[in-house]
Amino acid sequence: MANLRIDHLSKRYGAATVLSDINLGIETGEFVVLVGPSGCGKSTLLRMIAGLDGASGGDIHIAGKLVNNLAPAERGIAMVFQSYALYPHMNVRKNMTFGLKFTGVAPAEREKRVAEAARMLRLEELLERYPRDLSGGQRQRVAIGRAIVREPAVFLFDEPLSNLDAALRVSTRVEIANLHRLLKATIVYVTHDQVEAMTLADRIVVMNKGCIEQVGKPLDLYYAPANLFVAGFIGSPAMNFFAAKVESVAGGRARVSGAGFRPLDLPATSLNVGDTLTIGVRPEHLSRGTDGAFAVGGVVELVERLGESSFAHIRRADDKLFVAEVRGRDTPAPGEKTTFVAAAQDVHVFDAAGLRIQMPGKS
Repeated sequence: MANLRIDHLSKRYGAATVLSDINLGIETGEFVVLVGPSGCGKSTLLRMIAGLDGASGGDIHIAGKLVNNLAPAERGIAMVFQSYALYPHMNVRKNMTFGLKFTGVAPAEREKRVAEAARMLRLEELLERYPRDLSGGQRQRVAIGRAIVREPAVFLFDEPLSNLDAALRVSTRVEIANLHRLLKATIVYVTHDQVEAMTLADRIVVMNKGCIEQVGKPLDLYYAPANLFVAGFIGSPAMNFFAAKVESVAGGRARVSGAGFRPLDLPATSLNVGDTLTIGVRPEHLSRGTDGAFAVGGVVELVERLGESSFAHIRRADDKLFVAEVRGRDTPAPGEKTTFVAAAQDVHVFDAAGLRIQMPGKS
């Protein structure tokens, strides 16, 4: 396996800039997931690494070698697409070995690689079947097996689970995680599914409008988002945001107020009277009560009951909604007035530019 380095990479189509000054380093054996909204450039970046799209500027290095001018087959990569892209007239064995015929791999070695990949992916009993005889999950495992037998330097996955139903996504996600542990492979994985990103990645790359917003470990992005975009994108339901302003600063504390929530005292580091802020609190960090550093109330409009937990949608005094997670059976009823609170360590503060303000005592 190999490392991957991207330096000042850009992609333009005429006057439209799709990727702008992308810089990213991926270590050998690392599992990196690219996430972001539709059109953010994550799949374009993956295709450029694969050599399917050319770069308008910047460099791509795989295993220390500049690959900008190399064809996909010469880059040492294997790609698993959203569509399975299997040959319908070939059985599973031939689908997995077909590409090896053109790389000079001897027949005995081809069979050895197929047997090993089939064992890892539990495909031994399916090798003689045709794609039409397989389920969606089995077809995707064949596509992954076809990538494994190539023994690439880097695996590239482009939303491989999006065509599967919910149950199959869970089981196949587990298989991909196990596969990474077995192969110790370098993987770049594109998805729009936050659960996939949070559960699979060693590091997550959050992209927006052709730029990288933040790179970090899953829990680092969850607990310390760099800006409002990352805070709102990571987590489901999304983080609640409350517009606020600094009223006063005294004794090392700042008094912050806003519509719908109780005035809040924050450490005054870098805060000045009149500063416009955004306060962020995740639904799962809100609980019913009155004793907390942060408190917000309103009238319950809707309760989504999901079993052990429910999501209450509450209309604030400023006529905006916020969401709170309620555990257990004791859920509020629509029309009920209620107050939710959060601990100081669960309150995020962002400046007027949308950047996270580091509060003393928080990571």
